Amino acid sequence: MVNMIIDGKNVTARKDTMLLEAIRGAGISVPTLCAHESVSRSGACRLCVVEIKKGNRTRIVTSCLYGVEEGLIVNTKSERVVNVRRLVMELLLARCPESDVLQKMAEDMGIEAQTRYAVDTDKGKCILCRSCVRVCEEVVGVSAIGLFSRGSYKEVGTPYHEPSDACIGCGACVYVCPTGHIEMTSTGETRKIWGRTFKMQACTKCGKYFAPVDQLKFISKKTGTSMDELAVCTECR
Repeated sequence: MVNMIIDGKNVTARKDTMLLEAIRGAGISVPTLCAHESVSRSGACRLCVVEIKKGNRTRIVTSCLYGVEEGLIVNTKSERVVNVRRLVMELLLARCPESDVLQKMAEDMGIEAQTRYAVDTDKGKCILCRSCVRVCEEVVGVSAIGLFSRGSYKEVGTPYHEPSDACIGCGACVYVCPTGHIEMTSTGETRKIWGRTFKMQACTKCGKYFAPVDQLKFISKKTGTSMDELAVCTECR
């Protein structure tokens, strides 16, 4: 265990804890978009920055990537921190001006939705946090999507923007996307995502469509569980 001071409060945390978790554990709110419990951290959104002091030196760090340390003094609301967050939020708003999530966060932070930077009109709601890419690779294990191109042209998608045979239609990417950029539609027996239409499995007991057949086949292959067993929804098991 290590002892720190966060916003003037004495806080104790486990040595292997990231600063963001320690701050939240102390009941202090810090804005973030890309820190999701299901995937490894990327620190992409930079909204969770805080100011730390070690000895006579102070600096800004990304709290979701910075581990706790004994004697650390942390300020989550200093003028320096607030200014950095404002700048980051303005840049995010310029990239995704139509995002309801960003607009609400900006409002909560006291930032006008009108940004001083040139506004993009072709980025949708994607902030390039990579959470969707990470969950597809780390949790699902198929790597159907990735980041492509460079600089301002970088985007998330399937290789060459073509329907990916690796995608199983599970929707995990939709679940972790913080801004609702990834579109998925389910209409009874079909689900559409990433340019593909997936057939949904109907529960053999209640008849409710609950998962893509491709996803169940993938699970069956990985675990050795029979398709007959997997064809029953969680509510009927």
